[in-house]
Amino acid sequence: MGILNLTPDSFYDGGKYSNTDQVLSAAEKMLDEGADIIDVGGYSSRPGATHISPEEEESRVIPVLKDLTKAFPHTLFSIDTFRASIAEKAVEAGAHMINDISAGELDETMFPTVAKLQVPYILMHMKGNPRNMQKNPKYENIIEEINSFFQKKISCLNAMGVEQIIIDPGFGFGKTLEDNYLLLHRLGEFKSLGYPLLAGISRKSMLYKALDITPSEALHATAGVHMLALLNGASYLRVHDVKEAVQIVKIFQIYAQASERKASYYN
Repeated sequence: MGILNLTPDSFYDGGKYSNTDQVLSAAEKMLDEGADIIDVGGYSSRPGATHISPEEEESRVIPVLKDLTKAFPHTLFSIDTFRASIAEKAVEAGAHMINDISAGELDETMFPTVAKLQVPYILMHMKGNPRNMQKNPKYENIIEEINSFFQKKISCLNAMGVEQIIIDPGFGFGKTLEDNYLLLHRLGEFKSLGYPLLAGISRKSMLYKALDITPSEALHATAGVHMLALLNGASYLRVHDVKEAVQIVKIFQIYAQASERKASYYN
């Protein structure tokens, strides 16, 4: 899943695309490099990001989505929003799935909207909201708490007839550095929920702060954690750098096939 941020203040690529031609060119590049999905967002969710109105978010993403779906009619587009009204307008404009960082916590009408639209829904865990999520987040048992959170959300969605769900543990969203690496190490435990897992770790602070570098210097670290995420059960990677992520996926697939052949040989 390639990231297409239409925001001026995202932590890595904020303000990168200032006109439609640049957006279309960026989307084309990601598709040429092997992206399966392009995730379009107009609300920055970095810690402490500026809050914007629904009207401003709509003006950033809906016209662009219309241009993107017209230019690339066979491409899967996701809308990255926690607002049900934006999600619905985005699907009307051609988006195929909804990526909600709040799992319905920031808009009580999101779940009914997803049920009405019947599109795939990315259910992400976040403690708090983007403005306060990194202010001393604490858990008694982070794995148990997030697992319980997902069980309740999935039960609610299933009761509304929603079955197309993807689980995202929310790396960096209300988690300490140590929390993030524990989540990465135990990512596979969430597979027991019965839905595919998405890992959004690309160039995040859990990498560049650990290494005392900048986000722009975190490509190699990102590749490393992408491989770890795949080995630990991730089915989707949400990335800034599609070409490099596709290479990681291909190597992982070859490795997984070799493991299967080895198991078959010994059996």
